[in-house]
Amino acid sequence: MLQQIIISVFSGFSVRAKYFILIAFIFSSFHCVAAEEVSTPVLLHAARVFDGHEIRTNVSVLIKNGQVAQIAPRESFNANNNIKIIDLGDATILPGFIELHAHLSYQNVPKDTVLKHGITTIRDLGGPVHKPYGGTGSLRVLTSGPIITAPHGYPIVKLGATDIAVAVSTPEEARQTVRNLIEAGAVIIKIALEPGGEAGAPWSSNHGHTHHDQPDKAHGHAHRQPAHKALHAKPKWPLLSEEIVKAIVDEAHKNNRKVTAHIAEANGAQIAINAGIDEWAHIPCDPIPASLLRQAVAQNVKIVSTIDTLSKCTGVASNAATWTAFGGEFLYGAEIAHPDIPWGIDVQELMYLMQMARMELIDVLRAATSKAGQHLGMPLLGSLQPGAPADIIAIKGNPIHSLKHLEYPDLVISGGEIIINHF
Repeated sequence: MLQQIIISVFSGFSVRAKYFILIAFIFSSFHCVAAEEVSTPVLLHAARVFDGHEIRTNVSVLIKNGQVAQIAPRESFNANNNIKIIDLGDATILPGFIELHAHLSYQNVPKDTVLKHGITTIRDLGGPVHKPYGGTGSLRVLTSGPIITAPHGYPIVKLGATDIAVAVSTPEEARQTVRNLIEAGAVIIKIALEPGGEAGAPWSSNHGHTHHDQPDKAHGHAHRQPAHKALHAKPKWPLLSEEIVKAIVDEAHKNNRKVTAHIAEANGAQIAINAGIDEWAHIPCDPIPASLLRQAVAQNVKIVSTIDTLSKCTGVASNAATWTAFGGEFLYGAEIAHPDIPWGIDVQELMYLMQMARMELIDVLRAATSKAGQHLGMPLLGSLQPGAPADIIAIKGNPIHSLKHLEYPDLVISGGEIIINHF
């Protein structure tokens, strides 16, 4: 009966009208099918699963509606025609990595390249501020907005101020700047405590952030550039006062935001400790007195590693070893957009954390996944626990035997959407 009514109504239209109705029906049907395919549950089998905390064997991961629905022994899942099964074989499933120090906007690094190379969430520092976006089929991008610094301070003296930095002169001006950044979407507030002149630091030499380094588009890496000697004349850039930094920290904390500081030497470290800074955006370049490092650890400060970027600095190795010895925690960050850093997971950074910071591989993997998610205030991000965003990568074989495979994952899933599948 319904079919007869539809035919009767449809016959009343002109040929042209019938054509457009038919096209609209086809597109409507296509979108319904596409939506159904996207929402189809996916079951991943693999020899090993790193769930953000431990490496497990003989477990599988079920994805539903863009989230991890279940992680359990393989035999506990029943065959179901409504589930898409992907058996990866001798492979390792991991959460997508979280990069906590990047400069995508400044260097116009393609987000899809970063995602395809294993980073599913990124924190873009020192660039335009905007609310978080992405995470479902695209790179999840969080921002700090421009770096707060002293007038004529770093990075303004090197890079200018537009969308990179904002200078403040008083505590009230600093507080208002923090409020403005948070209102615009900043997930963290970044400040600079950088007097300049540290030997081996990119910002004290000719090979730092530059628009002239050409990336290797095929692999998402930038060409390695020859090392340059640090400038002989040590700049003395002004620093934010401790009073102003305390105002920044207080205002940020009132608004449930952490503060990260670009620190490279002892003076900046002392101000940061006294003001209650939550995070150091880099491992410091100059050697830091053990007493200051111990004090920062006691205050539960976290350091974003960036060891690969700063590997030419004189104090990096000793700072890293001492920090770990005192029980300090590193979080993963490689400073994507720096000319020597891959546009994705940087295995050299992982190796430096094991070598210089003397961390076990399992702790390094946690620093790039679950611990980073917890630090961002998103406790399920970076894990494969039920309810976590289905941001997943997989590599063939065992990362213990070949870490390099992490730079070229064979499977990448963002928010439940498959981006790459080479299995």
